[in-house]
Amino acid sequence: MRELIGGIILGLVLVCYQIQSCSSAENITRRSFPKGFVFGTASSAYQYEGAVKEDGRGATVWDTFAHSFAKVADFSNADVAVDQYHLYPDDIQLMKDMGMDAYRFSIAWSRIYPNGTGEVNQAGIDHYNNLINALLAKGIEPYVTLYHWDLPQALEDRYNGWLDPQIINDFAVYAETCFKNFGDRVKHWMTFNEPHTFAIQGYDVGLQAPGRCSILLHLFCRAGNSGIEPYVVGHNVLLSHATVSNIYRKKYKRKQSGLVGIAFDVMWYEPASNSMEDIEATQRAQDFQFG
Repeated sequence: MRELIGGIILGLVLVCYQIQSCSSAENITRRSFPKGFVFGTASSAYQYEGAVKEDGRGATVWDTFAHSFAKVADFSNADVAVDQYHLYPDDIQLMKDMGMDAYRFSIAWSRIYPNGTGEVNQAGIDHYNNLINALLAKGIEPYVTLYHWDLPQALEDRYNGWLDPQIINDFAVYAETCFKNFGDRVKHWMTFNEPHTFAIQGYDVGLQAPGRCSILLHLFCRAGNSGIEPYVVGHNVLLSHATVSNIYRKKYKRKQSGLVGIAFDVMWYEPASNSMEDIEATQRAQDFQFG
């Protein structure tokens, strides 16, 4: 009986603690955050825009991947998504109503260069100019990601995309085109979104575009080398980031006064014990995941 009463009392204490915690959470306001803290929301071109065949947009590796048999369980794709390509004024008003300070979105490389390189697609430039201007008109700061996994399919077909060093120059040309056309208003740039994710998921296990791997003797993927390709991709991505960052610093930063960074997906690891072996293993895991 004492154990039962003790359990009830403990339960009531926990409930009261939860209620108090929830009550405290409800009192959090903007003043609870440091000065200069930015409240924002985010998206990516492939996941949100839709309109995959409009205004000259070229195909991407994700278009191909999503339309490939047995790649997506329910055979869904992002041909329409949430149709932000057409509905962005409504989305921006929602951001304004929510009190957002910033909006992070990605530019679709294949809207700027439908074939990855060559002639610029003016309709793509116009769309992102309109989006940026609409954000600023509502007092929302644009944070722009240059690459959120939607490689132009033309470059994948031409030289296997991120597996070839040619991608470094082609990405730099695309990035500089964005700096020239949008940099007078965009002050926050990210070269890549989560490079670790698309290197591993796209080239190690084949669960994301372009779906390359060598798992189970290529029974899961038609082509790839899980032991080598993720590292080649990571190498070329880092060189691309360095190249583009250097271009911005040398040619655009003084006039545009912007910042260039990279968006990582980071997991934190703790050693299982204080032994040197566990500490070193933790550091290796952190280095592998963080880069």
